[in-house]
Amino acid sequence: MATRGFLGRRREVREDLPPGQYDTGDSWPVLTAEVTPNLDPERWTMTVDGLVERPQTWSWAEMHALPPSEYSGPIHCVTTWSKFDTRFAGVSVDVLLDAVSPRPEATHVLATSTTGYTTNLPLEHVRGGQAWVVWSFDGQPLARDHGGPARLLVPHLYFWKSAKWVTRLTLLDHDQRGFWERNGYHDLGDPWREQRYHGD
Repeated sequence: MATRGFLGRRREVREDLPPGQYDTGDSWPVLTAEVTPNLDPERWTMTVDGLVERPQTWSWAEMHALPPSEYSGPIHCVTTWSKFDTRFAGVSVDVLLDAVSPRPEATHVLATSTTGYTTNLPLEHVRGGQAWVVWSFDGQPLARDHGGPARLLVPHLYFWKSAKWVTRLTLLDHDQRGFWERNGYHDLGDPWREQRYHGD
């Protein structure tokens, strides 16, 4: 795992800080399990498939033509840092799911990145305004190191669930572990329950 931009622990304690976390302040550490790809947004696509009635693929321009949505709030990393007052913009996963009509037996989502990275999510945790595909951070294009041109954003879970360089969401009728889940991380990853590793 590569790590850059880590500026050390800050001692401030916040009531809205999950247990075992610290506030990273203005810093946003860069952590990745892969080589950072250099992706041309004009060639990037987003696909939602699997147990859906109408599988669909959107181009960069088509994604930007969808109803826009924003998230403002904290993000939490399993490595114990939290960053507050973030602002992301993109499109709600709800919009994508509405377009493809998930089948009744769909219970989980497997998110896949252009690098081949995967992570699993219960479908109920990406619906109802809980998840986005984002391409902007603080009003600027999302940096490559942080998943640009586009990443998944599931801010109520630890940040490894917010797959960088996301390109596909596949709906399944079962839980299929992704990269970190196969390597000992928790299947869900709720920061407030400190679900870092299997058995937590």
